Amino acid sequence: MSQTNPALIYEDRLPGGTHWSLTLKRGTVLRLTDIEGGANVGMLFYNPVNLLERYNAPDTLKCQHTFKLTRGHCLYSDMGRIFCSVIDDQSGWHDTVCGSTTRKMTDEKWGLKTYQDHRNGWTLNGHDSFLVEGAKYGLNKKDLAANVNWFTKVEVDGEGAMHFDPNHAAAGASVDLRFEMDTLVLMHTCPHPLNPASDYPRKPVLYQLFKGAAVPEDDPCKTHCPENERGFANTRLFNLTA
Repeated sequence: MSQTNPALIYEDRLPGGTHWSLTLKRGTVLRLTDIEGGANVGMLFYNPVNLLERYNAPDTLKCQHTFKLTRGHCLYSDMGRIFCSVIDDQSGWHDTVCGSTTRKMTDEKWGLKTYQDHRNGWTLNGHDSFLVEGAKYGLNKKDLAANVNWFTKVEVDGEGAMHFDPNHAAAGASVDLRFEMDTLVLMHTCPHPLNPASDYPRKPVLYQLFKGAAVPEDDPCKTHCPENERGFANTRLFNLTA
């Protein structure tokens, strides 16, 4: 972790092919760790005091002139504010363009396995996982947006075709997210839609919460580009009046 975090607040293990949600307070650092390698963590972000404000993948990429997410990048809302910053990253590449699996995708790739027949061996998909978690807060299908896929690398060739890297996600790799404003986080550990695995991948993830240090003026995420400096200013104003 690039900034000092004095104590672990909480940790838990999220099995592969499941989902969860929580509201993280400003100043909290969320560390995700790929336990076995090959993990994918789909994630969406919302402002808990105004759920109409949510993660905006296009603005996040174009503001920072990038196709991937890694250390130094910030994740923007559609109001020009910053939900969180990537303050440390042992993976180096995270996808935010490919979205999540659907029920149809999962059934076609890995076969239909219902809870009634397979209990905890059933096959969940990312889209429905977001809907289940979102429903706890009054969100539904119209509230879903393009999500982040932590630990997944997808490259684009000269013809514009996207290619999934099956060897990218390494066991023990972690990514640290420092939250710049209170944020509702929805997440799942369902497979990435481009994952070519023959069997449904069930890759567990450890998530840990730390109390983050104050953000210095020369913070690498804040100074990454002029757009990020404006994003931090917008977020500071919101936090002053929230």
